[in-house]
Amino acid sequence: MYTPEEFDKYKTKVMTYILYKKRTESEVRKKFCSVIEEEILDDIIEYVKEAGYINDQEYIKKLVQEYMNLKEMSIREMKLKLYQKGIYADEINDYIEENREMLEEYELNSARKIFDKKKNLKDKQKITRYLLNRGFDPDILSKIEN
Repeated sequence: MYTPEEFDKYKTKVMTYILYKKRTESEVRKKFCSVIEEEILDDIIEYVKEAGYINDQEYIKKLVQEYMNLKEMSIREMKLKLYQKGIYADEINDYIEENREMLEEYELNSARKIFDKKKNLKDKQKITRYLLNRGFDPDILSKIEN
């Protein structure tokens, strides 16, 4: 058991960490697992989730939107980056299924941009291999090559 003072002290540390930059539940657990007892950490995480400071679904939406605005990526690359943030595969797959049409259109446009950038420097086969290695769907690549 722990005291309310301990809870408040550690909650302040966690909140400072979360408010500096949006974090996933997994990131918070990793950061504080060696500093805060598991029981207190579980209660703090539950508290900040209820207060809306940690919301993995919202985090996925914002991160995917950021990727779409700033980078040319495949859906597979996005999934990998989200996994690395500690988000559960089920949550990622649910989001992708809900937004499949938008993400496939984005992936097609991304592949097209990369293809256009590299077409003067390399032959088609090398560009296709490059895009496949980056996780682009072969069906998408067949659409841009025509």
